[in-house]
Amino acid sequence: MKKIAILTQPLQDNYGGLLQAFALKETLKSMGHMPLIVNRRGAGSSSFRRLLSRTKRLLLNRPVNHNQFLSNSQRSVISKQTNGFRARYIPEISSLITSQSGMRSLLKQNINAYVVGSDQCWRPKYSPCISNYFLDFAQESKGVKRLAYAASFGTGEWEFNNKQTGQCKDLLALFDAISVREDEGISLVQDHFGRSDAIHVLDPTMLLSTSAYDQIVAEQNAVVSPGNMNVYVLDKSPEKEGFIRSVADELQIKPFEVMPEYRLQQNQVTVANVESFQYPCPSQWLRGFKDAEFVITDSFHGTVFSILYNKPFLTIGNEMRGMSRFSSLLRMFGLESRLVQDMSADTASKLLEQPINWLQVNAVLERERAKALNFLKNNLAS
Repeated sequence: MKKIAILTQPLQDNYGGLLQAFALKETLKSMGHMPLIVNRRGAGSSSFRRLLSRTKRLLLNRPVNHNQFLSNSQRSVISKQTNGFRARYIPEISSLITSQSGMRSLLKQNINAYVVGSDQCWRPKYSPCISNYFLDFAQESKGVKRLAYAASFGTGEWEFNNKQTGQCKDLLALFDAISVREDEGISLVQDHFGRSDAIHVLDPTMLLSTSAYDQIVAEQNAVVSPGNMNVYVLDKSPEKEGFIRSVADELQIKPFEVMPEYRLQQNQVTVANVESFQYPCPSQWLRGFKDAEFVITDSFHGTVFSILYNKPFLTIGNEMRGMSRFSSLLRMFGLESRLVQDMSADTASKLLEQPINWLQVNAVLERERAKALNFLKNNLAS
């Protein structure tokens, strides 16, 4: 048994982020280990720093996105359900860490191994202090395992600056084993970090069977709005909404969403409307995939759970959030045709005529799951 610290993206309201952390720690627990998810966030997480940043922008006459500076009480309302899920299903989490000294405090906790991943933890613009995700704080530690599991750059483009590249290359040389979530990540690791031993593995959510997620749905007695086409679209646009209507009309089914009534990107939070921004519980989000007859999504994890639940789906390409993630996942399962680039009604009609061979998909999933579990077991062995 090992005490294992997991470094991943901050756990907030993102369903995929929460569930991949849940799945990885559950997998490690099933192997007899003691996982601890490191609650690493940027220094800007404090209310004082948010207020300071807002005041500075106002004094400099710069535009302010007021939803970036929500009060703690507003955030608690918006995140009530996701925080409740985290408390119940991901209790193995450290106290809040917002500094390098806080990361070094982990060295006092008798950690036997560090696992970095998954989500876009190797994307500098997303991760607070990118060098932490290469274990800079533990570089002098002796006798500990250092693994990257399904670490993601999120994109096929190189987004590290020269200083970050040099520092993280030296740190990665200390790792015992490296796996990445996208096949393009293998090339990025080799070309920029000089490691030729990285392998491509499943996102952590795919390490668990749907029975693990069904148990959450049952325990929470989760229900969703009536409908049979689950629409999980993170970045709405008139073009996407038109495409969704085309598919719904073609299939003669009713769309539904498991998302807040209002989106932070589109509406301003006030005292009167704050509850309309509240995220539904992740158990409801899972129920949406379990019950759907069809799924339309522009999300990586929306695509993942469509595959896990064997639901016919179409994934709308999302350049802003990184296309490499989508293309790599779909290529692994031979589902490249489910990626939508042209959102015309004719395209919708043609794509819907193409069935998915779920027997073939599930065979790939079984093979890749065994490969991923062996990677963790073998590299965490004494």
